[in-house]
Amino acid sequence: MGGVGEPGPREGPAQPGAPLPTFCWEQIRAHDQPGDKWLVIERRVYDISRWAQRHPGGSRLIGHHGAEDATDAFRAFHQDLNFVRKFLQPLLIGELAPEEPSQDGPLNAQLVEDFRALHQAAEDMKLFDASPTFFAFLLGHILAMEVLAWLLIYLLGPGWVPSALAAFILAISQAQSWCLQHDLGHASIFKKSWWNHVAQKFVMGQLKHHAKPNIFHKDPDVTVAPVFLLGESSVEYGKKKRRYLPYNQQHLYFFLIGPPLLTLVNFEVENLAYMLVCMQWADLLWAASFYARFFLSYLPFYGVPGVLLFFVAVRVLESHWFVWITQMNHIPKEIGHEKHRDWVSSQLAATCNVEPSLFTNWFSGHLNFQIEHHLFPRMPRHNYSRVAPLVKSLCAKHGLSYEVKPFLTALVDIVRSLKKSGDIWLDAYLHQ
Repeated sequence: MGGVGEPGPREGPAQPGAPLPTFCWEQIRAHDQPGDKWLVIERRVYDISRWAQRHPGGSRLIGHHGAEDATDAFRAFHQDLNFVRKFLQPLLIGELAPEEPSQDGPLNAQLVEDFRALHQAAEDMKLFDASPTFFAFLLGHILAMEVLAWLLIYLLGPGWVPSALAAFILAISQAQSWCLQHDLGHASIFKKSWWNHVAQKFVMGQLKHHAKPNIFHKDPDVTVAPVFLLGESSVEYGKKKRRYLPYNQQHLYFFLIGPPLLTLVNFEVENLAYMLVCMQWADLLWAASFYARFFLSYLPFYGVPGVLLFFVAVRVLESHWFVWITQMNHIPKEIGHEKHRDWVSSQLAATCNVEPSLFTNWFSGHLNFQIEHHLFPRMPRHNYSRVAPLVKSLCAKHGLSYEVKPFLTALVDIVRSLKKSGDIWLDAYLHQ
C-alpha cells in the first residue's frame, strides 16, 4: 500500500531509502485487535503485532495504545529515547498522511504543544534526576523498621501487645517497601533500567503500573467487577440485569472484603498462582526468599500456627493501607471506557491530588501527588512538589481541572463513589 486508500494485507517493515507509505486514521483504527496492533509515535506508524510479546514493559501495556497516537506515553515511560527508537525502526511500516492530524479523536493541539514544552522545562530543571540521599534514607528506614519489629518480639516476647506493635510496624515497613519498589518499577531512581529492575526485585517483587488510569480492562485498579461496580460498569450491569452481589450495598460490604483482604488474596494467592501456572521461576525464587526470611525470623517465637497467623495479620494491616491510599486518587474520578483523549486530558480526568504535608507525603509514598505522578511517571517523587506549580499553570491556561482534596475527604469520597455507583446500578436494574 503506497498511499492513502483502503486497508490492505499486513504491511511489512519499511525498506531503507524507499518512500514511506502513508496512512489515514481510518486505516489505522482497523488494527487494534489481538494479534494485529498498530500504533503511531511522532507521526510514524509501527506494526507491533508480533513484537508486543517482547516489549520489556509487557504486551498489555503497549497494547493499550493500539491504533492510537502513543507519542506522549512513549516519551513519558522511556529514559533514552534514541536507544528505544533503534528497536522501533524494524517495526516501522509508514507514516501519517500529511493532511491527517497527529492524533485521532479529541485533540487540543495547543495543550499538547504546551505540555511537551513543560516536559522539556522539567528536564532542563533536572527534575528527572533522583537524589541518592533521599532514596538511601527510604531504604534505611525500611530496614530499621524490619529490625525494630524483630527486636520487639525478641526482647519482650510473643505476647499480644508486642505482637500487635510488631505487626503494625511490619505493615508500615511493607507499605513503604511497596512505595520504593513502585519508584523502581517506574525507573525513577537509577539511570539504567536494568538497575531499577534488579533493585525492584530485591525490594519487593514486580509491579505492573497503569498507563491508562480509570479505563476498564486497561487499569487493574478499577477493573474490579463483578465484586464492585464503578462508573460506567454500574449502568452496563444494571441494563443487563446482572446481580451477582447486592451492589446497592457495596459501600458497606467494601469494609468487609475490600481493605482487609485485597493484599492477602490478590497479592499473595493470585500472584503465586500466576507465577506457578506461567512458570515464572525467577519471580518464584524471589518470593520464596521473602517467605523464608520472614518465617525463619519469627518461627522460633511463635511456632508454625503462630507465625502463619502473625503473617496474615501483617498482610491484613498492609492491605488497609494499600486500598485506601491507592484508591483515594482514582475511584472518586471519572471511570469508564476508552475516550481516546490526549495524554494530559486523560490523566487529569482520571486522577486528583491530596493536600500535601510531611506526614501525607511520607505515608502515601508521595502518591498524593497523583496528577504529577501520572503526567511524569519517571520523575522521582521528591520532585513532584517542584513541578506541581508548572502543572497548575498549564491547567489554568487551558481551563482544565486541577483537583486537590483534604486527606480525610479523599478517603471518604471512596465510600461515596461506591454508594453512587451502587445507586446507579439499582436504578438501571429496576427501570431499564
